[in-house]
Amino acid sequence: MAKAVLIVEDDLQNRQLVKDLLNIKGYDTIEATNGEEGIAIAKAKKPDLILMDIQMPVMDGIRALEILKGDPETREIPVVAVTAYAMKEDRQKYLDARFDDYVSKPFGTREFLQKVAEYFKK
Repeated sequence: MAKAVLIVEDDLQNRQLVKDLLNIKGYDTIEATNGEEGIAIAKAKKPDLILMDIQMPVMDGIRALEILKGDPETREIPVVAVTAYAMKEDRQKYLDARFDDYVSKPFGTREFLQKVAEYFKK
């Protein structure tokens, strides 16, 4: 059975790029356009991995992560921050917030897919 990845991203082009990359590699993808929607979908569908943008309308990725990690139903799902904020101190801020990992945009497709694949080898 294909692994399911929830893409939480408000930008249509970014969401489509990530979806296409993952689908080509055989992953099932589910999409959400903001943190609130992402939480609802994560609870309903229990994806194997969540890729979470930080800057989004309605609810940002950090607040959504706090809710996901605070819920016994979703706390074990790995959540990777995918963001344009790429300063060294930003990376540490996201890891401190309890994201499992961090990918900065724009990203290299090979490195991005390797990072996703690592979560399914564990």
